[in-house]
Amino acid sequence: MPSELAATTERSPRRASNQSNLMDSLDQLLVKAEAVHGHMCPGQILGVRMALLGLKRLGIDNPLGADRKRLITFIEIDRCATDAIGMVTGCRLGKRSLKFRDWGKMAATFADLESGRGIRIVALESSRDLARKLYGHLEGKKAQQMAAYRELPDEHLFREQRVLVAPQPSELPGLRGERFLCPKCGEGVNFGRFEDVDGQRLCLTCARPDRRYWQAD
Repeated sequence: MPSELAATTERSPRRASNQSNLMDSLDQLLVKAEAVHGHMCPGQILGVRMALLGLKRLGIDNPLGADRKRLITFIEIDRCATDAIGMVTGCRLGKRSLKFRDWGKMAATFADLESGRGIRIVALESSRDLARKLYGHLEGKKAQQMAAYRELPDEHLFREQRVLVAPQPSELPGLRGERFLCPKCGEGVNFGRFEDVDGQRLCLTCARPDRRYWQAD
């Protein structure tokens, strides 16, 4: 551990104890994250740390068991951290408890459906520079970041914001929403994903053909 960080830890015995407990959990979770994702990388470590912090702030102790119906997670980037966050929290797209917002930010919001309160956590850009400064003796940016993201305190890695989260009923897990057939393409549509166009209810790909990710071949 770099001297600057070691000095901070020595001044706060309680933090040193908490950090040790965190690292015990982190080591175990990183093994699982690597198995799920296929390799280990800085994003995986950030994702695991981010999820652990979010659960801690919400007081959710057992996201894979007794608390599994309390939690919903909004992720703002489709990168490595997303797999790690899903693994730690148990939130999945298929369970409708993991929500993707394509905003390109290394950020996630963890929300407690029972209280409507959440915590939005954003990875600090400054952590990259801090990794290079404190772990410059390691060869390569990846090695420096992996060491920093494993060892630095949460406040050196993340910005936290308390938020209120009120998902639309159509986004809630377990909802059995209305299903209809698009009159233009004949495809079935779930959970109210349609738009009214000239008085006709169309699926989103027919209502907004310019936003399709595919073209007919």
